Amino acid sequence: MQSKYQHIFEPLTIKQMTLKNRIVMTPMGTNYGEQNGEMSFLHINYYEQRAKGGTGLLIVENASVDSPQGSNGTTQLRIDHDSYIPRLFKLCETIHKHGACIAIQINHAGASAQSARISMQPVSASDIPSKVGGEIPRPLQKEEILHIVKKYGEAAKRAQIAGFDAVEIHAGHSYLLSQFLSPTTNRRTDEFGGSPENRARFAKMVIEEVRSQVGPFFPIFVRISADEFVEGGNTLDDTLEYLQYFEKEVDVFDVSCGLNSSIQYQIDANYLEDGWRSYMAKAVRERCGKPCMTMGNIRNPQAAEDILARGDADLIGMGRGLIADPEWVNKVSFGDEKEIRKCISCNIGCAGNRIGVNRPIRCTINPSVNEGEGYRKKKIVKPCNVVVIGGGTAGLEAACTAAEVGCTTFLIEKKAELGGLAAVISKIPDKKRLSDFPNYLIHRAGKLKNLFAFRNTEATIELVKSLNPDIIVNATGSNPLLPPIKGLREYIDRKGGRVSSITNMIAHVTEYPQDLKGKKAAVIGGGAVGLDVVEFFAPRGADVTIVEMMPAIGNGIDPVSKVGTFALMEKYGVRQMVNTVLMEVKEDAFLVKLPDGTETELEFDYGFVCLGMRANAPILQALYDTFGNSGDVEIMNIGDSVRARRIIEGTTEGRNILGVLERREYL
Repeated sequence: MQSKYQHIFEPLTIKQMTLKNRIVMTPMGTNYGEQNGEMSFLHINYYEQRAKGGTGLLIVENASVDSPQGSNGTTQLRIDHDSYIPRLFKLCETIHKHGACIAIQINHAGASAQSARISMQPVSASDIPSKVGGEIPRPLQKEEILHIVKKYGEAAKRAQIAGFDAVEIHAGHSYLLSQFLSPTTNRRTDEFGGSPENRARFAKMVIEEVRSQVGPFFPIFVRISADEFVEGGNTLDDTLEYLQYFEKEVDVFDVSCGLNSSIQYQIDANYLEDGWRSYMAKAVRERCGKPCMTMGNIRNPQAAEDILARGDADLIGMGRGLIADPEWVNKVSFGDEKEIRKCISCNIGCAGNRIGVNRPIRCTINPSVNEGEGYRKKKIVKPCNVVVIGGGTAGLEAACTAAEVGCTTFLIEKKAELGGLAAVISKIPDKKRLSDFPNYLIHRAGKLKNLFAFRNTEATIELVKSLNPDIIVNATGSNPLLPPIKGLREYIDRKGGRVSSITNMIAHVTEYPQDLKGKKAAVIGGGAVGLDVVEFFAPRGADVTIVEMMPAIGNGIDPVSKVGTFALMEKYGVRQMVNTVLMEVKEDAFLVKLPDGTETELEFDYGFVCLGMRANAPILQALYDTFGNSGDVEIMNIGDSVRARRIIEGTTEGRNILGVLERREYL
């Protein structure tokens, strides 16, 4: 099967390291480290799953070369002392037994550190925050720069001793070396500021010091932000200029992009196409003549193969794609592409957890980021009938999991199609990537001979009874919330009318003109659903207004989506009205109350009421009344039918059926 993707599976030798294929797990923070900065065994399990899955090279997330000053996370790895070598050695030993190579990224956070975490003022090239609203850092003195240079070299040597096959120096993404390289954060007037050569001097010194410590045969990778995508920042052409000053000792360029203020490009937003960044790697490769790695929403193996075949890059970086499916490489190798659980680039369990709220990473579509799929080896020890009501993502996950361990499973869905709200939302053009998850679940369900799906079927107590359930899973989802506001029920979703819910908008999504200049769109509700509508109408030229009763728009959405959405609203001049309450819905206007208590009308050609969703559990009480008192039948209520939430909660709760099976001694 490898012949179909011969470029992906072609080995590559870089100095003394030979990779068995061209797929690289890119470094991503996890918050899995011990509090003292040591590699945890949870960490080791996480990386081992990806090595078992066939990945050619794993680059471990950034490790601090000088803590606490250089640390950017509460449980970030450290490599600034010999005491960290033994656990790192254990990691390398574990990964190597699966035939994978392993590197580690070494880093100093600079102004991306937080004083609350490091108990000191962050440092940088100049006294300019690394992001809007960030802390003002202290400019480094020359002797401090020289000290940090030495710390990079010592860290690289420790990596070599620990058994890593290569080391990566992080010079992008608004960390310290990036803060020196970027004119947006470097206003120095000494030999480390001003000209491209001066701004590159610190990175050059670090790379040369690392080379002196690890010797001539140990591969050095350098990650760069090839285009910073910010006003006044380095463009691709600027980067190609400054690379000449430190490229000599670099073996591979890891060609990334973006800074903190353009994080939607650094951690790719879901609307960006597979491999969209590869032109940057191609430019660096042609300019420097060095092997280059590209990444950027690469989910489809054909996209990876095409990038390699065109010569745009030598290596394909995958980060979130390998969180979602550690077995990506093996599945491609064996021709099981439909089995791939493709990352949907939602940035909720990964970036949202770690960057947004300082939690350890999880995954919206993979409820077993660390444990893997080992549960499938288990089988029930006595017969068990499972009835799942609702064929959305939560119900499908529960049904598939139950069937995979041997339960006779019945899935009841009242609509003709499975997939639930995720399948519906994916019909919005910029949300099309979302469809990969329900499609994966439907394919997974279709392979299970002991999973019986009833579509176009209303779940009734009589039907459920006839299936002799031992476990019932209620996963009936949610419906749009329609509060008792004057005119709302009268005008919303009326045939030929101007006021729509999100579901009605999606049902007619192909009917809206591409050019909406001169048209007005008003959106009530500044949450994720309302912003989806804004993102659809604003680029088409409509005059868009979004109304939110709370003090802020976008509350609760992940940091990547938030930055991207607010950049879009600024670009297209979207009017944002907060602390503003919908009072009445009219045929072609919304009457709203402003923060000062006055009322005004917002006229529109297209009006949308997106006040969230509410749990829909029409049969749940009847299930409890019929089966709840016997003790013989367990009833689970999961996903949005508990309360309207995100896909990640439903997926996790669906997989949790394993706990019920164990507790009731079926497993």
